Amino acid sequence: MNDLDKASQLIKNDDLVVIPTETVYGLAASIYSEIAIKKIFKIKERPFFDPLIVHISSVEMAKELTTSWDETCNVLAKKFWPGPLTIVIPKSDKIIDLITSGLPDVGLRCPDNKLTLKLIEQLNTPLAAPSANKFTKTSPTLASHVQDEFGDSVFILDDGPCSLGIESTVIGIKSDAIQIYRPGSITKSQIESSLNAAGIDLKVITGESPVSPGALKHHYMPKKPITLVKKINPTDESVSTWIVPQDAVIASRELYSKLRAMDKENTNSITIVLQESFKGDEKFNGFLNRLDKAKTVDYYFI
Repeated sequence: MNDLDKASQLIKNDDLVVIPTETVYGLAASIYSEIAIKKIFKIKERPFFDPLIVHISSVEMAKELTTSWDETCNVLAKKFWPGPLTIVIPKSDKIIDLITSGLPDVGLRCPDNKLTLKLIEQLNTPLAAPSANKFTKTSPTLASHVQDEFGDSVFILDDGPCSLGIESTVIGIKSDAIQIYRPGSITKSQIESSLNAAGIDLKVITGESPVSPGALKHHYMPKKPITLVKKINPTDESVSTWIVPQDAVIASRELYSKLRAMDKENTNSITIVLQESFKGDEKFNGFLNRLDKAKTVDYYFI
């Protein structure tokens, strides 16, 4: 039995599988297995008020999970799926309340990973999957990160390093606007451009919401305290330091791996050196959002 068949069998048997995506590794269960969904919350030590994103392999599958698929959804799905965009829309009765924390909307995403898409297609079943780590802790972008977190307690479908490295952009579609609940690799400008090209007149605004994962004040946190600075301190052997690359794609791809690596070093804390210009560059919005929630010390500019 190959890994894909093993993963498929585990899902059918009300069990969990760790799946690769272009963002982070996810802890997946069939949306039709309440037993397996409860296992997700248990192994992650995740509170039931934090909803799960549902991963699908096609627009046709997405339509079955919502009561409100419209032309705006079509345009965004055609432009950004498969890819790191989660669309939050009213759920159909196929989505149990456990997945959405009792809320009426569900987040749907088509991941850009051939292995996971093949698994979903083979099962013909959508998969609910938060990141494969303990609640509020640093997300995994390598199979070894998941191994560090959970050992051999879950089967990992290994597909190498995640290409993007931070979680998806999460949006809600309203009658008068699209709201970005969580920034990610897909930017506000890209969403606006796709809407304008399709002749859809909707403004795009930002603001967090309980319907989106990662909305808590503290999330993605390593064990050590993080301080964000704009100038490097004199060398201090008690501190792990990372100077963030000026390319947003590279910075995002490296973020969680760097946090995990520095957490293992024989130091007391983590210092991350940022450029002031990052704050005005929307390509860094997702990266800075994760750092802001991961830090334990406010910005301290030297």
